[in-house]
Amino acid sequence: MHKLNLFGLKESPKILCLGAHSDDIEIGCGGTILRLLKGAPQAEVYWLVFSAKGERAKEAHESAASFLSQAKSKTIDVQDFRDSYFPFVGAEIKDYFEKIKKSFSPDIIFTHFGMDAHQDHRIVSELTWNTYRNNLIVEYEIAKYDGDLVTPNLYAHIDAEDVERKIDFIYKFFSSQKDKTWFSKEMFSSLMRIRGLESNSPSGYAEAFHCRKIVF
Repeated sequence: MHKLNLFGLKESPKILCLGAHSDDIEIGCGGTILRLLKGAPQAEVYWLVFSAKGERAKEAHESAASFLSQAKSKTIDVQDFRDSYFPFVGAEIKDYFEKIKKSFSPDIIFTHFGMDAHQDHRIVSELTWNTYRNNLIVEYEIAKYDGDLVTPNLYAHIDAEDVERKIDFIYKFFSSQKDKTWFSKEMFSSLMRIRGLESNSPSGYAEAFHCRKIVF
């Protein structure tokens, strides 16, 4: 297994994190973001959540601020596109993608897996690729009822400390989800443990991604 430094010698990478809903980024790549900011504290991060209202919007802002506390600069952008209706409001979402593109040119983009069974997730992924043609895009995974997890091709090893921080942050900030059967520390840690096993992580934990294109 070969290791890849995504940023090389770049000291101030620009990172774009995209999530359809208020906890997607945290669940899909929160540990990786914590790890990257340790190694690149001068990073500039744009964190965009497309659908969150009321309490969920408050949770999204507070969670993102904690995950990005080590970033040199951060923009936390929480929108209120209608949940579960992204395919029907795709034009408006596409317009918002184009707005972001004009103001922020990322070195790496974290977005949803393109074959995700959730329609909102798929639209965000499709429009990511439709909008950004010369940027590194990696697609994170989210376990759910649909059972759509497949074999990834890119792994980020996560220290045990960051695994604990990720889960603690999710539990702290997303109290509105605690009545859901899927919302458990065991669920969040188990997938990272499986991906850690697959990638021979020293800590035993990893987050996994799909990368369609990469240039050396």
